[in-house]
Amino acid sequence: MSLVNKENSLPGFSNSVDEIEKEMLKQEQVDCPVLHHFGPGVYMREVHIPAGTISIGHHQKFEHMNIFLKGHVTILNGDGTTTDLKAPMTFVGKPGRKIGYIHEDMTWVNVYSTNETDIEKLEAQFLEKSEGWKESIDRLNNSTLIEGSIDKSDYEKVVEESGFSKEEIKAQVENEEDMTELPYGHYKIKLGNSKIHGKGLFATSLIEAGDTICPARIKGLRTIAGRFTNHSKTPNAKMFQGVDHEIELVALKEIKGCKGGLDGEEITIDYREALKLNLEIGNMEVLCQE
Repeated sequence: MSLVNKENSLPGFSNSVDEIEKEMLKQEQVDCPVLHHFGPGVYMREVHIPAGTISIGHHQKFEHMNIFLKGHVTILNGDGTTTDLKAPMTFVGKPGRKIGYIHEDMTWVNVYSTNETDIEKLEAQFLEKSEGWKESIDRLNNSTLIEGSIDKSDYEKVVEESGFSKEEIKAQVENEEDMTELPYGHYKIKLGNSKIHGKGLFATSLIEAGDTICPARIKGLRTIAGRFTNHSKTPNAKMFQGVDHEIELVALKEIKGCKGGLDGEEITIDYREALKLNLEIGNMEVLCQE
């Protein structure tokens, strides 16, 4: 979803949402926190958009339940007419794209019937993103690649200090036999392309310092946080030992969420501390078994 303040003028496009989106992507984006809720057979995507914003959504592929919890929005229809919506209301949304002006702070929930919990897979399954959007994301990713060079360099040092070979680390990272799903609940994270390495864990909504982000290890099995959280010389999160020797990912500082439809900040840890914690917990488990 691309966002731009109403104060930024848009040229007089005919009815081409894609052209409007391209223009909007050139503007400064505003905060639009996204929360992900998972339950048995259901995924709910909750988005918050501030008043005074023009908002455009990705193309929805299928009919699905919409819950308009809070706010007031005027939707621009494909035929040039408008529809005024005021919360609270619930309805079945049709396939297609929505563009609208937010009069009052808005909270909108899309409800999907699925057992999938991977946000990337869910977006691919239910949303169709325009070529203009994809090109914009590619340009952004290319422009920020250099930002991860310091973290990559420090990661090389961590590998040397650990005593493991790169092949051993790669094999462990790619091993999916010790993976487990996140428990049902609500989360402010998703996987995305990292400027540091491969896939990374990103915030989709503001995470305050001290907040527990999610479990990283449950009963000896890694969640996506345990597998994909990348290393940084200046991390914004840390692995902590929770109850029953479980490991939780906790924020060390404020981590910003989505702006427009862009992912928020990447969540990172110091692998030195994570390795030390794993060794400590491993020793505890050995003592318990003995």
